Amino acid sequence: MKKVIYILLPLILLSSCNDFQKAFKSDDIALKFEKGTELFDAGEWKKANRLFEQIVPNYRGKPQAEKLLYMHAMSFYKTEKYFISGYQFERFASSYPNSEKQEEAAFLSAKSYYYESPIYSKAQEETTKALEKLQIFINSFPNSEYLTEANQLIKELDFKLEKKAFEVAKQYNRIYDYKASIKSFNNFLLDFPGSELHKDAMYYRFLASYNLATNSIDALKEERIQEAVNYYNIFKKNYPNSEYLKTADDLKKDLETTTSVTVANNTKS
Repeated sequence: MKKVIYILLPLILLSSCNDFQKAFKSDDIALKFEKGTELFDAGEWKKANRLFEQIVPNYRGKPQAEKLLYMHAMSFYKTEKYFISGYQFERFASSYPNSEKQEEAAFLSAKSYYYESPIYSKAQEETTKALEKLQIFINSFPNSEYLTEANQLIKELDFKLEKKAFEVAKQYNRIYDYKASIKSFNNFLLDFPGSELHKDAMYYRFLASYNLATNSIDALKEERIQEAVNYYNIFKKNYPNSEYLKTADDLKKDLETTTSVTVANNTKS
């Protein structure tokens, strides 16, 4: 019995391949629609897409157009061509506002843009665009079955923007531009008050201010040390049990020692 199955399987696959090639080369748009639908239902997204691409213009305004455009968009989505699927689903949703697939299409359009969002270290224009699309979806379908997932996607994208801003601020500290680092961390704390990186940002802001103070000329040291101590106090008040506190305490003691030396030097002068 197994031998029969092994022999039949290649024949079935060959027949299916021949059917696809026949439909692909044919001028019969009905045959392409039928075979494309069959391949779509079987999960053969790439082949289905190739057939749909040939006939979409021919079905505009026809009763079958709604089904075809939905399958066309989904075949792009399933083959991970998210830039195109985002556009195609958006087009479907606006073209068929009364379709039973409209809500799903609107969500998958927004989700396609989510997939186009790059890693946090790259430029985040696509992330911002995805956030806008997801928010539009939530506003349009506040009771959607996809609402929980949409909110989770927004949370992930928001964190990506937070991580980007946080790492930029840290990078300024690494390249010794301490003023820019402090300013960036201040902006971060204002822009993302509920961020899970809030504690880290407060600590690294203090670290940047410590570095600025200890590397300043004597004329500026006292004022900058006081600013650093203020940032330390804010950090400690908000996170008294932080894993950073031991290091922060040591840096603060160093600031106090530096202050004494600076005051003494200024007095002599």
